[in-house]
Amino acid sequence: MKKILNSPQSALEECLTGMALAHGDRLTYHEHGRFIARRNRKSAGKVALISGGGSGHEPMHAGYVGTGMLDAACAGQIFTSPTPDQMMAAAEAVDCGGGVIFIIKNYAGDVMNFDMAAEMHSGKTAKIITDDDVALIGAASHNAQGNRGVAGTVIVEKLTGAAAERGMDLQTCVDIGTRVNASTGSMAVALSSCIVPAVGSPTFTLGDDEIEIGVGIHGEAGRERTSMKTSDELADIFLESILAKVNPAKDHPLLLMCNGLGGTPPSELYVFYNSARKILEKRGLKVARSLVGNYCTALEMAGASLTVTRMSELDLYLWDDPVCTPALRWGA
Repeated sequence: MKKILNSPQSALEECLTGMALAHGDRLTYHEHGRFIARRNRKSAGKVALISGGGSGHEPMHAGYVGTGMLDAACAGQIFTSPTPDQMMAAAEAVDCGGGVIFIIKNYAGDVMNFDMAAEMHSGKTAKIITDDDVALIGAASHNAQGNRGVAGTVIVEKLTGAAAERGMDLQTCVDIGTRVNASTGSMAVALSSCIVPAVGSPTFTLGDDEIEIGVGIHGEAGRERTSMKTSDELADIFLESILAKVNPAKDHPLLLMCNGLGGTPPSELYVFYNSARKILEKRGLKVARSLVGNYCTALEMAGASLTVTRMSELDLYLWDDPVCTPALRWGA
């Protein structure tokens, strides 16, 4: 295993410290609570947004802390949920009186710990649980907890964050985030595994011509292990399942996101985006907004995901609102 680390044990602290140093004009690292927060003061009464989860998915979530998105992000060890104490400390630090929304990916540890933090926090709290992964819909044996929260979480964070930045109240922000999650579908493919530093060996093994369709962002099994497909074939498989959930009408504007899992070059992501865009347009569907790059990764896993969100007119305005974070920035 070759990784640019001092040790697996110190990697998380050094990563968070490095991020705060690199973006010191907008971020601060709270070492004792192990969370990243916005440096600039928020206006009194603003709704605060907190997300988080296991590390290894960078830039999600700490990379989305800043104007127009999150107020804080809590980081656990690689693929391990942060603790309720971390989440409570973050809530106490960023609550400005408008209440706190926890944006939680649908994994048992994350949901349980954020629920405990909400019970301990002294102020008003609400939650949005993201479950945009469509890979295992209908596969009850693998899907007892429900659908996984994956790259669509970034879209929920952006739109809910923009609503909070505009001064919308707690319930309005929750309603927007919940609706957006319900209008979003994602699916991923792995071409290779990732290596958790503390383990030192691949999470799973694929043959030279094998891929895992519907893989999770921690290396969880997908719906099918099969031979390599072309970009067009993969996009067709993905969109068949994604559109069954999103169910857009011809006049619905769509957001199309092509996300890398950490080890896929931008050239391949744009090929994959092009494949998806052609299929959507052939179906008479309109892509109004796009995002291509590494936004929700799985360490160095080679692969990619597609996400489609059915957007409202309000969503388009919220998407275009200024955002200034380490990983997402426009209009600011």
